[in-house]
Amino acid sequence: MSEDLGPRLRAAREAQGMSLRSLASAIGVSPSLLSQVETGKTKPSVSTLYALVSHLGVSTDTLLGRADPAAAAVETPAAAQAAVGGQIYQQIHADDHPVLEMENGVRWEKLAVLDAVDVEALRVTYQPRGSSSVEGRLMRHLGVEHIYMLSGELTLHLGFETHIIRAGDSAALESQRPHMFVNHADEPAVGIWYITGRNSALQRASTGVEETSKESATGELNSAVDVLRAFRG
Repeated sequence: MSEDLGPRLRAAREAQGMSLRSLASAIGVSPSLLSQVETGKTKPSVSTLYALVSHLGVSTDTLLGRADPAAAAVETPAAAQAAVGGQIYQQIHADDHPVLEMENGVRWEKLAVLDAVDVEALRVTYQPRGSSSVEGRLMRHLGVEHIYMLSGELTLHLGFETHIIRAGDSAALESQRPHMFVNHADEPAVGIWYITGRNSALQRASTGVEETSKESATGELNSAVDVLRAFRG
């Protein structure tokens, strides 16, 4: 994350006339943790960052010092866009995909999608013993997951069911069902994920609808839900 993230968060908070304590209370973290984030002494977990950008009404691109996503896509070779048949074309070069990594060896790469399409595209690598939840908890979130395994195999715990997804297999699941992916094999597992309908479902949802993910006191990524929140910006 950008070294300027903390000062930018503080500037965004102060621009809205919010006290540190009131913002901390609103997003469910301690004032001391938020103070450490703003002074750069600790990094926020992705779920905390998502809560901050949502409450402050700013984007992660702004906080990380990036240009407006649409403008950056035109000006930056890594995400070149051009009009094609009335649509927008986006390309991200191999070394320029946004990446987040969980502490248990799971790597998430954000793939190109059109802004107007309610799809999140990811290339995910699970190292041996890696799982989509650091704490080993089943999670749930909005949308539908579509998976194609490129190599290795993953175990999907879906409620009380267990499924093995191997290289060449495809699968789909309603993401509101409690689930967790684990690599029990001795080699990395790599797959492509398309998550559809999540953004529109979030817009329709009331504040009572949850995407379950427990906050980490150390500021690390806890689960795939945290990663999805961060990538949305």
